Amino acid sequence: MGIRLARRLSHLKPSPTLLITAKAKELRAQGVDVIGFGAGEPDFDTPEFIKEACIRALKEGKTKYAPSAGIPELREEIARKLYEENRVQYEPSQIVVSAGAKMVLFLIFMAILDEGDEVLVPSPYWVTYPEQIRFFGGIPVEVPLKKESGFRLTLEDLKDKVSERTRALVINSPNNPTGALYDRRELERIAEFCLERDILIISDECYEHFVYEGEFVSIASLSPEVKEITFTVNAFSKSFSMTGWRVGWVACPEPYAKAIASLNSQSVSNVTTFAQYGALEALRNPKSKEFIRGMREAFKRRRDVALEALSGIPEVETVKPSGAFYIFPDFSHYAEKLGDDVKLSEYLLERGKVAVVPGSAFGAPGHLRLSYALSEEKLKEGIRRIYEALSEL
Repeated sequence: MGIRLARRLSHLKPSPTLLITAKAKELRAQGVDVIGFGAGEPDFDTPEFIKEACIRALKEGKTKYAPSAGIPELREEIARKLYEENRVQYEPSQIVVSAGAKMVLFLIFMAILDEGDEVLVPSPYWVTYPEQIRFFGGIPVEVPLKKESGFRLTLEDLKDKVSERTRALVINSPNNPTGALYDRRELERIAEFCLERDILIISDECYEHFVYEGEFVSIASLSPEVKEITFTVNAFSKSFSMTGWRVGWVACPEPYAKAIASLNSQSVSNVTTFAQYGALEALRNPKSKEFIRGMREAFKRRRDVALEALSGIPEVETVKPSGAFYIFPDFSHYAEKLGDDVKLSEYLLERGKVAVVPGSAFGAPGHLRLSYALSEEKLKEGIRRIYEALSEL
């Protein structure tokens, strides 16, 4: 009997960031000195006090099934965090914990999309959004953002992309891959527009603690009415350098939360129980603020180092990122010489021993995404290698 896969898989593409990271690791295993700009994770270790809380939970026998929405203590702490840090009040019953923000988004799209529903996705976008939307029969509608405006979403960008099938809008601020931070006034205008058009808002806030200039605004905090149409998505992955722990969460109106918890129960059952106790410690321990501050300061320095180094490469345009830990320069001049940005990224890996992610994966052909979650020395050396490799074209 031949292999037969479901039709829904025909359009599903593997994550290019994970592919690039895997290729770089493969070359390193062969002894090749590769500098990787592809990783979407902090290069800091998870704090010891978080690890110790997880180990303690293991020793205390917290190894059994947990409630599908998350352990009550963790949901309570997330609610407290949202109230104190983000100025928005949620009840624990409105919060669901799942296996990372990626799984949370997967469950949200599963819960809200019917065949043919449209989701507005500002572009450049995180690679996973359109793939997940398509998986559930939805249609990702790209909303191109202008480099000249710093890749910041405006209401004018949205207006002509809305149709009677528009179900939701995805917001990611600070943004992956551009580092753009959305303005409070513009978020207010966008939120009012979504209220008028009955459009749900999915707000991916995973990079909230990495803001270097400006103010982070959680869109659900704008008004009680906006909160009622918003899914606030976050995770422990970036802020606490817990990418491999796979603990993410969503805060949303209770009927949606109940549906997402039910989907969670029929898929992953629950997030690893002892990992949730590590996440709980991350929120409770006062040392966390110092840890986050240290990471943010290091990333800001690295961003500035990367901007300075990239400024020396001819024909490369770079928008200064206000947040996250990515820089998204326009390498179109060189991509065109080789054919496209995918071929350019392959060239840089083979010739310069530098791993970058092609911008076409994010809806922006000609660009390259460089993560600056690596040491200043490696940043300088990696960009020097890029410069030398491009000089040969």
